[in-house]
Amino acid sequence: MGLFRMKGLEDFKPLMAMVAIDFAFAIVNILLETVLDHGMNHLVLITYRLSIAAISLAPIAYFCEKDGRANLSLRILCYLFFSAIVGASLTQYCFLLGIQHTSATFACAFVNIVPVATFLLALPFGLESVKLKSSGGKAKVIGTVVCISGAVLLTTYKGPTLANASHVTAHVGNVKLKKTAESWTVGCIALVAGTLLWSSWFLLQSNIGKRYPYQYSSTAIMSGFGAVQSAVLSLSTGAKLSAWALNGKIQILTVLYTGMIGSGICFVGMSWCVKKRGPVFTAAFSPLVQIMAAMFDIPILHEPLFLGSLLGSIVVIIGLYILLWGKNKEMESCASKVVVEEEITSTITPQDQMMKDLQEQP
Repeated sequence: MGLFRMKGLEDFKPLMAMVAIDFAFAIVNILLETVLDHGMNHLVLITYRLSIAAISLAPIAYFCEKDGRANLSLRILCYLFFSAIVGASLTQYCFLLGIQHTSATFACAFVNIVPVATFLLALPFGLESVKLKSSGGKAKVIGTVVCISGAVLLTTYKGPTLANASHVTAHVGNVKLKKTAESWTVGCIALVAGTLLWSSWFLLQSNIGKRYPYQYSSTAIMSGFGAVQSAVLSLSTGAKLSAWALNGKIQILTVLYTGMIGSGICFVGMSWCVKKRGPVFTAAFSPLVQIMAAMFDIPILHEPLFLGSLLGSIVVIIGLYILLWGKNKEMESCASKVVVEEEITSTITPQDQMMKDLQEQP
């Protein structure tokens, strides 16, 4: 079974859904880069975005997950509070800082590293395993090494400008912001931190999902906590009241779109795709976000394209698909073993089972 094998027209729905979701995510990144380049406060943007996400998901959670309210405990609320810190407020701040100091296309490349980073963080906790003797296990190791090599290339090598060399200097209002080597380094560090935080959130969310399996309710509560955390952090860092005013249609559109679509509808769509085709199929589409973002970023926003970014992104994508192939291979192997065991069990007669039970008795 391949990652994209289709059995009928019904199987094309997850494919079309993931293409639409990735297109929506690409627009999210472009809008975020635009408003940040025009001076919008990072934490204010995160607060508005998470608030709208919470408000959008709350009615769905209220009507579709009525049992979730009865099973909500103080312990679950504490888990969701820490989940908001790791996966919502801090992660978004790091990624927004990275987008501002680099570009939306470059930041999308780090999204491709998230599955690999999650895999590495899951190994010490026993949530993932590597069987080096199997082809799937070898592919997982090779894919991880290739992906990390691409990430190192992304962060350490910039190279010559392949497109839009005259736009390396960006204008923010009347202030000239030059994306120097120091600025690029800050952006890379922020993106690496955001990648590690997001990967850690997947592990934490896995534990929360087992204890509180209500995805709409947990996401709405987590988004609410994240909005409060971002607002408190914004006020404590001395953000002026004028920063909370949305100036112009583009800021209003960005807040509404990234909140309702990026954090609301897209999450529901991805959850549906995971349920239909599994996490491997869903994760395989992550490079499409970067390609679509580049389609807007380079010709429309005139962001420069560097040789290091292009080569690093290609290496990361290759490593990601090698890892996903290995993981899919191991899943197929496990499924085959289960089928064989069921067939063997079904061939055992009641008399044979009785003799086996008598032999096992002391």
